[in-house]
Amino acid sequence: MTAAARDGIVLAVDGGGSKTDLALLDQDGELLGHARGGRSQVHYLGVDGTVEVLRALLEQAARQAGLDPRAQPIATSGYLLLAGIDLPEEHAALERGMAAVGWSRELTIGNDTDALLRAGTDRGWGVAVVAGTGVNCLGRSADGREARFLSFGDISGDWGGGRDIGVAALAAAVRAADGRGRRTVLERVLPEHFGVADPLALAQELHLGRIPATRVGELCPIVFSMRDQDAVCAAIAQRFSDEIAGFVRAAATRLDLLDSDADVVLGGGVHRGVDAGVIAMIASAIHAFLPRADVKVSPSDPIAGAALFGLDALGAGPQARARARAALDAVVMR
Repeated sequence: MTAAARDGIVLAVDGGGSKTDLALLDQDGELLGHARGGRSQVHYLGVDGTVEVLRALLEQAARQAGLDPRAQPIATSGYLLLAGIDLPEEHAALERGMAAVGWSRELTIGNDTDALLRAGTDRGWGVAVVAGTGVNCLGRSADGREARFLSFGDISGDWGGGRDIGVAALAAAVRAADGRGRRTVLERVLPEHFGVADPLALAQELHLGRIPATRVGELCPIVFSMRDQDAVCAAIAQRFSDEIAGFVRAAATRLDLLDSDADVVLGGGVHRGVDAGVIAMIASAIHAFLPRADVKVSPSDPIAGAALFGLDALGAGPQARARARAALDAVVMR
């Protein structure tokens, strides 16, 4: 591809605490290149670390597209939407870091909840809740007002990410094993998952770092799969449902949306990993205060939302947007 053909290229990035997707598309919605890597959250890596993760992914995607990643800018419109960009200070720090690399003529930096809302609805407003490594929410009204949350984890009262659920499950198993808590099937299945003797041994392996703490999230689907068999699992699943509904209630209340037919878009690895029964629990809790809401798991990954924003900025039509969504769904959600 010649340098002149760079006009009309979209750079789309969705990044979080466990994975990052980067895509290059043309103005017709054709996927030119896609790369997936590890986490890119500034809270963990700092600005320089985040930029380096993205640089490596951009090089992969550019080579797929037949572009020289050293020739900048590589794109006309870029949307960099990452978990952990929650405060103006964080936004400004990453903006300074990205200004130095010049990957796109126009670059918008934002939060991954923006990407999820765009991926889940074409209306431009509603409520999006991400439950991945952590949990966060964005509410946006039809007139553009927004409700956002700190999303700092424990210190801002957040619960519902994969790590939260895994820790709750392991804590329940340990308490059952040492006599402090209710007996639960988790005493058996969690150690089996990691190939250790019992919950106490599992806790010790994690404490000593012989099992990486990042693997705690692997316990999340086990909890949900056994909620109909085990009261402890059922209680954790109920708490998850209540927490997601709590985010939606707060956002809808702050934006005066309780009488609306808002789309409520659920996304992230936790929401995608649960069965229809858990989503029905969440929808039922939301409909108690937002009865006209359309509650749904996003049909596409947030990277599609970042790409759609980029195409919107170029004035692309519905065919280009549909082509981009389908192409990204094929490579990201397989």
